[in-house]
Amino acid sequence: MRTNKYTMKPNEIIARADSDRVKFIHLQFTDLNGLLKGVTIPRSKLETAIEDGVWFDGSSIEGFTRIYESDMYLKPDIDTYSVIPWTREIQSEEIVARFICDVYMPDGKPFQGDPRYILKKQLDRAEKMGFVFNVGPELEFFLFKKENHKLIPLPHDNAGYFDQTTDLAMDIRQKMTLALNEFGIDVEALHHEVAIGQHEIDFRYSDALRIADQTITMKFTLKWIAAHHNLHATFMPKPIYGINGSGMHVHQSIFDFEGRNLFYDPKDNYHLSNLAKYFIQGQLSHIKAMNAILNPTVNSYKRLVVGYEAPVYIAWGQKNRSALIRIPRYTKGREKSVRAEIRCPDPSSNPYLAFAVMLAAGLDGIEKKKLPPPPVEENIYDFSLAEANKKNIDILPRDLIGAINFLEKDETIRKALGDVAFEKFKNLKMKEWEEYSVQVSPWEIDQYLEKY
Repeated sequence: MRTNKYTMKPNEIIARADSDRVKFIHLQFTDLNGLLKGVTIPRSKLETAIEDGVWFDGSSIEGFTRIYESDMYLKPDIDTYSVIPWTREIQSEEIVARFICDVYMPDGKPFQGDPRYILKKQLDRAEKMGFVFNVGPELEFFLFKKENHKLIPLPHDNAGYFDQTTDLAMDIRQKMTLALNEFGIDVEALHHEVAIGQHEIDFRYSDALRIADQTITMKFTLKWIAAHHNLHATFMPKPIYGINGSGMHVHQSIFDFEGRNLFYDPKDNYHLSNLAKYFIQGQLSHIKAMNAILNPTVNSYKRLVVGYEAPVYIAWGQKNRSALIRIPRYTKGREKSVRAEIRCPDPSSNPYLAFAVMLAAGLDGIEKKKLPPPPVEENIYDFSLAEANKKNIDILPRDLIGAINFLEKDETIRKALGDVAFEKFKNLKMKEWEEYSVQVSPWEIDQYLEKY
């Protein structure tokens, strides 16, 4: 396993924390839902935390242990050390740093349900095959402000895709970017998205573990910056009816250990190697089960509908942004940028689990060496269901329960999660579905109350 493959030594991190005048340290991790959890320790306990870990009660964390086996401990990944930038700015006497942690059981073994461990297992599998899995996610989000106890989307000027406005949102995006830079995240672009109040901040691709860590850091950072400007940042997939929801398009590629992009083939029309095509086919063949992880909430499926630029049909192509997997155009001399963009995930997904199942499906395709069907370059959004069926183009599950049913039947994706995480995840999602199913919505009241 990738345990303790650190580029820095413990004594170097301790010296750096002292140089940074750190007083407290957040030890962070995620539950199965991808929500950030953590415990804070004073600087005086850092050496012990690095050497022995910090114990906590896992029975109180969603998807973790049962009440009678609750003892677990956190082990900091010292390469994830960073000072939380706003504590340096506004609390000079109480500077706080953070580590992202791995979760362990009392016997010293990794916790099988730790999302970070699940990703590490797949990355080790790829490493044994000679591969490095690189990803670059694009997270969309909404900004709201409170007016009369209601959340109102920013801005109010009906701004759209790439619009250059002079409202509060532009300033907030820039402040968010500066904070992300302080965390060591290389932001490449920030812009307004299609829907009112919707935004996107993109950062440079890297290996999947680093990017998963950066993704949870990004969510943490954006929410904090927004809250301290009396705003609310949300990664809810579909917070507003009738406009686009938020996605998390993920650019993917496989490199070798020398830094060569194994997705690149100069002789192919799309500049894609057979390995890349096998990878794509693996994802297309497992996508219905993957969707339970990539779109893990009831609300996710309010986004995955025709008409709002979210993929519904299972196909791939290059010019085609309506395809589930898109191949961005090749630019001469930029062989490393050849990649496959999977467009169905949303930002409510746990990035560790999302990248793990994406890689597991892709590696399965590589092992089976099966090419995908021909690419589709027509606008699939314009297809009727009958037209899609005629072209043998399948569709994604229409709701969470449908995706869970496919997950149960898919041995490859279940194996990637492991028995512990699969059972706990399924139970969490079944509970969510059952609670949702018995709710009476305002739409139902409007539709049926007087009619019947």
